Amino acid sequence: MSVTVLRKPSAFRKKLNKIWTYLSKPQNFILLMLGIILTVTTVYPMVTILKDTVSVHPGTVDAAEDAKSAQFEVLGDDYTTFNWTDLFTGVNITRHGRQRIELSVAKTYLWTPLLNSVLISIFACVGSILYGGIFAYLVTRTNLKLKKYLSSIFIFPYIMPQWTLAIIWRNLFFSNAVTGGSDGLFASVLGVNMPQWWCEGLFPVSVVLALHYAPFAYILIGGIFRNMDANLEEAATILNTPRWKTFLRVTLPLVKPAILSTILLVFSSAMGSYPIPHYLGLSTLSTQYVGMRIDRVGEASILAVIMMLFGFLILIVNQKTTSGRKNFTTVTGKSGQSSLVNLGVGKYILSTVFVLTTLFSGILPIILFAIETFLPNPGDYSFLTNGIAGHLTTKWWLTAENVSENGIYGQFGILYNSDIWRAFGGTMIVAVCCALVAGTIGTLVGYCVSKNRRSKWAGYVNNVAFLPYLMPSLAVGIAFFVVGSNLGIFNTFLLLILAGTVKYIPFASRSSLNSMMQLSGEIEEAAIIQDIPWWRRMVQIIIPIQKSSIISGYLLPFMTCLRELTLFMLLCRQDLIITTLMDYFDEMGLYAFSSGINLILIVVILVCNTLVNKLTGASLDAGIGGK
Repeated sequence: MSVTVLRKPSAFRKKLNKIWTYLSKPQNFILLMLGIILTVTTVYPMVTILKDTVSVHPGTVDAAEDAKSAQFEVLGDDYTTFNWTDLFTGVNITRHGRQRIELSVAKTYLWTPLLNSVLISIFACVGSILYGGIFAYLVTRTNLKLKKYLSSIFIFPYIMPQWTLAIIWRNLFFSNAVTGGSDGLFASVLGVNMPQWWCEGLFPVSVVLALHYAPFAYILIGGIFRNMDANLEEAATILNTPRWKTFLRVTLPLVKPAILSTILLVFSSAMGSYPIPHYLGLSTLSTQYVGMRIDRVGEASILAVIMMLFGFLILIVNQKTTSGRKNFTTVTGKSGQSSLVNLGVGKYILSTVFVLTTLFSGILPIILFAIETFLPNPGDYSFLTNGIAGHLTTKWWLTAENVSENGIYGQFGILYNSDIWRAFGGTMIVAVCCALVAGTIGTLVGYCVSKNRRSKWAGYVNNVAFLPYLMPSLAVGIAFFVVGSNLGIFNTFLLLILAGTVKYIPFASRSSLNSMMQLSGEIEEAAIIQDIPWWRRMVQIIIPIQKSSIISGYLLPFMTCLRELTLFMLLCRQDLIITTLMDYFDEMGLYAFSSGINLILIVVILVCNTLVNKLTGASLDAGIGGK
């Protein structure tokens, strides 16, 4: 009689079986691969920038020999502490006649730009929440007139390129007497020269950023107002609580998460904004980096590190504020829809006010950009007082030959300019590729994280995927600029697509995650029981059910990429994509060309947005006040 002895599997065998069982599930294997890929593409560029801050950069003020002669520590042949020491303790010496002037490098290049960056971020948060939040309340909870029109126009500033309102501000308020150059509308038509602080600096940058990001607040806060349970407010009404007290003690705490989300998103976006401070003459970390990246490469990289630290800080705050959720329970009252607040005659007054503000932020840019492309001297609006005859031209659009006169500087007209249309084609290539790659990865991240929502690894992958969104765009661009230069892929579509994909994955991953979390696991379990492969479950079950959210995950990167400048401006030459070419024309003083490109971008983006709404029914303001 033979006896079979069952050997106890070794600890290694147990571990191996456990790993095999874990990886045999597609969502676990994909999550592991995504975690590795996202770690490399997100963390590696950051490490490269840190390395750049202690690297010797020949040909700049922090070259190795300069560091040695200044008696700063040199860490081997290729690394030095000179960059950090010079930025925080260095002195710039200039001479004015016989007078010797010493200027602190830290104050000029670090503390003043840092203070300005923080201030415009704070003011943008306050302004966008007040403007967007009040508008959200009026649209959802009052009998405000023209809700559908105002709700649609209100989101235009976010859909349009970021620099749009900055250029409009410049065209309206700049004057030859105060800022130099051509007179804007106020100076030409009204004879009013606005003061310097109104035209350039902290005030206009803060106002324009607040207007640009107000749709954030409207969408986030408006969604809470729209879907808020009426029980709580009804309970307060039954208990004879004054309306103002109900708003402060009941309504406001309920929208607190949306307000915090708006603050985090607006602060991080405003911190890395380049075009608006650039056009309106304010020194910030982003504009300072662009000015320093040739002569002070190491110090410029330190500024990028500082911007990244703000991104990490915002991520930590985001984790702290969303880790715990408060639940509210009614003590009395019954279910129902809260009645709209009657504004009386105020509904007409407030509607008029918002019609005027949205006219400035949504309609006027399109009109002025169109007018600019027909002016002989863009920015000169004297024809409004002297008559139209002889003051309009089509040369900026229809010049079909290479001429040097009439201020066109050898350029063909917009419709015949091959550089413009080649750059536009490049933008479409980058936008489509970024949308496909970022949308696919984001969808998989959302699916896998929702399937492993209690896993620490899933939480890590979710945070790594979301981190680039909280990082200033310029900081991400700087990271990939360093990586691209090291790998020899500078000025290639590949580098732009890599940077855009990493930056826009959060759009798709959050959209996918929110929808996947609402999907019952029983649906896919039924397919598993029937032995249906994973790819068929995704194609025939998951994707059709969550079609709207998944499509949004592809479309948001596409539309954002079309108008992106800050992220791409360091990664390629100025003729590769349309936004950098527009910036080149503006720097050259060819404002008609930059206005024409702006107009083309706005029209393309609005057409794409309209097509998306018609084909999918998705709309940024749908469910708030857009229907």
